[in-house]
Amino acid sequence: MRIATFAAVTFLASSATLVAQQSDTPKKPPEAVIRAAHADAPKSTYTPKKLLDGQPDISGDWSSATYTPLERPAELKDKEFFTAAEAAAYAQRRLDGLYSQSKDNIHYDDAIWQSEKTPKGLNGLRTSLVVDPPDGRIPPALPDAQKRADAAAAERRKYPPTSILSRGLTERCITSINLTWSHDGAPLLPEGYNSNLRITQAPGYVVIETEMVHARIIPLDGRPHAGSGVRQYIGDYRGRWEGNTLVIENTNFTDKTPFRGSTAALKVTERITPVDADTLVYRATVEDPNTWERPWTIEYPIVRTPEPMYEYACHEGNYGVANILRAAGKEQEGATR
Repeated sequence: MRIATFAAVTFLASSATLVAQQSDTPKKPPEAVIRAAHADAPKSTYTPKKLLDGQPDISGDWSSATYTPLERPAELKDKEFFTAAEAAAYAQRRLDGLYSQSKDNIHYDDAIWQSEKTPKGLNGLRTSLVVDPPDGRIPPALPDAQKRADAAAAERRKYPPTSILSRGLTERCITSINLTWSHDGAPLLPEGYNSNLRITQAPGYVVIETEMVHARIIPLDGRPHAGSGVRQYIGDYRGRWEGNTLVIENTNFTDKTPFRGSTAALKVTERITPVDADTLVYRATVEDPNTWERPWTIEYPIVRTPEPMYEYACHEGNYGVANILRAAGKEQEGATR
């Protein structure tokens, strides 16, 4: 009871703080972030401090939370950048949408969605996180890839579920990769909540701990990827420094990794570049010749946050899935009586 009471008080206190901030007008993102968001290939004269082993220091607590959509909305067509006023208006519409939910249909309040994380708004003026292709859209899935994605979605909609294996990896607390977004392995896509991360560095390694589920442990010693017979849900990370840019190559995915219908041929190349003391530019190129006709690239700024990252505990796999299956069994028992 004490634990539950403490958690409730902490949650309500956090909610009150956030609600007190809701009346703030969305602020124009910092100029450094806007410059970063305009750059196709970030080039900066900023020189980060170095660690004892010579690595550029990118350690700390960071946030990728943003209202910028992954793909450019259809109504924006060829508009690559918002004006500052348009960006503020778009962010406000997103915020208004959160608070205008029906009271009978609210799943999360804004203490969860984190819309007040600083800097508030779009973290830049791009109209999409996708920067290549130029239309700001992920290339259409190949026909076989679309069939795979449709079949997986249909399996998850079945009730009662045919098997625990038909439930998604995120629901089972295995990894936070699904058909639309990812915090593990596949490109690091910011979401409405749990978009914080902590970077820790040690000799020969960089560790990127995402708030939701997993940490990426990235060796920098030049070792080759695991053999082709070794396949993992979140792939096989290998990193290197190119000047001040951390380059991370991830391969060896399994065909059970459900990222937008991807296959074991999925490859993700990430680049993280510090452009000032409080801003990193994240850029990732995704390719899978079995899923898309061409590679595609996202880019967005990640900003330092003074707030510590909360512990994330995934309980759906501990309780949720078991309860779903138990309830389905009870329903079937009742139907056969």
